[in-house]
Amino acid sequence: MTYKSHKWLHDEVTPQLVQFHNIRKVLHSEQTAFQSVDIVETDMFGLCLVLDGKIQSSARDEFIYHEALVHPAMLAHPDPKSVFIAGGGEGATLREVLLHKTVQQATMVDIDKQVVDICRRFLPSFHQNSFDDPRAKVVCTDARKYLEDTTDRYDVVIIDLVEPIEAGPAYLLYTQEFYRIVESKLNPGAIVCVQSGASGLANVENYFAIHNTLKSVFPIVRPYQTYVPTFVDLWGFNIASFAIDPLNLSSAEIDKRIAARLTRDLKALDGARYSASFVLYKYLRRELAEAKRIIKDNDPLYL
Repeated sequence: MTYKSHKWLHDEVTPQLVQFHNIRKVLHSEQTAFQSVDIVETDMFGLCLVLDGKIQSSARDEFIYHEALVHPAMLAHPDPKSVFIAGGGEGATLREVLLHKTVQQATMVDIDKQVVDICRRFLPSFHQNSFDDPRAKVVCTDARKYLEDTTDRYDVVIIDLVEPIEAGPAYLLYTQEFYRIVESKLNPGAIVCVQSGASGLANVENYFAIHNTLKSVFPIVRPYQTYVPTFVDLWGFNIASFAIDPLNLSSAEIDKRIAARLTRDLKALDGARYSASFVLYKYLRRELAEAKRIIKDNDPLYL
């Protein structure tokens, strides 16, 4: 984390674009075995989780990101009972998964136990005690190794990882080989969602590469996006499946499923927003159609 006069968080969106956040208070700062972790209170976005100098979640708008990440896949599945979450250390992804009445077990695997423990302590409004839900199984290990070793199968897999930084904890969890491991652990009719990074102007090639890599494994891959103010850009996601096409669900059907299957209403996502999120801008559709890169273990993606 870099400060200017000890009052500003310097968050590099790209090498060409930096945003500064006024820091009201630093609640915690620590270096784990994998990354630097800071919990800060900003004037604009409230409490923020910062990993390796980049804001991952903010109290003011984390619901936009987490609802977009979790619910399109969960709602597209007809009856999601078993869910696997890769990453998601602050517990907000787990929180949203557990809103679904059908869920019997949600397994969250994050490599960094210190991050999970810090978020438990300092970000209760994010996780809302989801770690202690009897349906939650929280494991602190490498998600790729966990999936390789487990005999469990899942209806929904949600991949909520930090960006792929060279020598970081996540770069081998964006590859074709990893997605094949994920595919081998799915129940029939399962669905996968991958947070896929910036998808407007900044680093958009990464979004395309993740999309194409998923397409090399899954026959149905649908990109979608939403705007997250903290991230200063459109943010991209991809849904992948062998059986479920999220485009086949109408806005009215999504509203019906939200009302029937969730324990509370959502703040950002409804049927209209669901349908709109799958409509990429024309220039993005054109560039995505021309993109070719597939990410592999021996040719990883680095932000």
